[in-house]
Amino acid sequence: MTQQAMIDLRSDTLTKPSAEMRQAMAGADVNDDVIDTDPTVAKLQTKIAEMLGKSAALFMPSGTMTNQTAVRLHCKPGDELICEEGCHIYNYEQGAYASLSGIAVRAIRGDNYELSLSHVAEMIRPDDEHTPRTTLVCLENTHNKGGGKILNFDDVVEICSWAHENGLKTHLDGARLFNAVIGSGISAERWAEHFDTISVCFSKGLGAPVGSALVGDQSMIAELRRHRKLFGGGMRQSGIIAAGALYALENSVQRLTEDHENAKLIAQTVSDVDGLSVNESDVHTNIVIFQVDPGLCSAPEFCEKLLAAGVWTFPFSNTSVRAVTHLHIDANQARRAGEIIAETANATMNVSS
Repeated sequence: MTQQAMIDLRSDTLTKPSAEMRQAMAGADVNDDVIDTDPTVAKLQTKIAEMLGKSAALFMPSGTMTNQTAVRLHCKPGDELICEEGCHIYNYEQGAYASLSGIAVRAIRGDNYELSLSHVAEMIRPDDEHTPRTTLVCLENTHNKGGGKILNFDDVVEICSWAHENGLKTHLDGARLFNAVIGSGISAERWAEHFDTISVCFSKGLGAPVGSALVGDQSMIAELRRHRKLFGGGMRQSGIIAAGALYALENSVQRLTEDHENAKLIAQTVSDVDGLSVNESDVHTNIVIFQVDPGLCSAPEFCEKLLAAGVWTFPFSNTSVRAVTHLHIDANQARRAGEIIAETANATMNVSS
C-alpha cells in the first residue's frame, strides 16, 4: 500500500496548509510580538475576538497552552476547577493544571460525556479551610472523547449562569468550536457569550499548521501575556504562522460541513457491520468513534488490520476506534474508508469463526 493511497483518519491535526495559505504565510507582515507587536498576529487576534463577540484575544502555540493559561488566570494554587471527566483538560494535558499551577480538579461523569445543571449544582465546595476553593467551570465543545459531540446549548447557558451567580468563572475548551458552530447553526458569538474565556484551535479542521487563541476581555490580556511567557509561548515573528490561522478563519469555516457529511458516510457503513457498533445519531461533527466487539479482536489489533488495508485510524481505548475526517478526505475516500472497515471486520470475523 503506497502512502498516496493511504486514507489517514487519525486526526484533523494532520491537515497541511494549501498553496493559497502558504502564499499568505510567505507574504505576512511581521515584527517581534514579544517586545513589540506583530501586525499579522494583531490582525488575527482582533479577527477571532470579533467573531466571538469579545474584546481581545491572545495567540499561542497550542490549545494546551491556551487552556492552561486560562486555568492559571482564573485560579490560584489550591483552588479547584469543575469539569466533565472525559474532557481534554483533565485527560490529555499531563495534569498541567496541577503541575504548573497547583490546581485541583473535580471531574464529574456526565451523561454520554455531557454535563447538565443537575450534575454540578451541588459541587461547589463549602468555604472551609479543609477544602480547596471551587473557582472555575470548564466545558469542552465539541467534546473530543464524546465523539465530536456538540453540547446542548440550553445546558451550557444554565451551567454558565449558575457558575456566574455563584461567583465562579467559566472557560470553554473550544478547540473545535467552529465544528460546533457549523453543526448546530448557533453562531460562535452566541456560544462564547456565556464564557469568560474561550480557547480556539486553528490547526485542526480549519487547516492552519500551528496555533490557538485564548479569547476574552481586554482586561485579562496583560496577565495572560505573563502566563504565556512563563509557559514558553512568547513567539517573535509569529505573524508567519498567524497568517495561516487568519487565512483559515477567512476561508475554511463553512467548508467544515464537508467533514461532517463525510463522517456520517463512514458511520452509516460501520453501523451495519457485525462486530462493530456506532450510533449514527451520536456523530454530530467530524469524529466517528465506533466500538469493536471483544469477540472480534481488540481495538488496537483492529487498527493494525485497518492500517494494513489502507485506512489509518486511532485506537481510542481497548474496545473503541476513532476516525476523524478533515480537509484532505473527500466523499469518495470516506466511502472507501467505510468499505475497508467493513471488509476488515468481515474478514476478521471469518477467521475467528
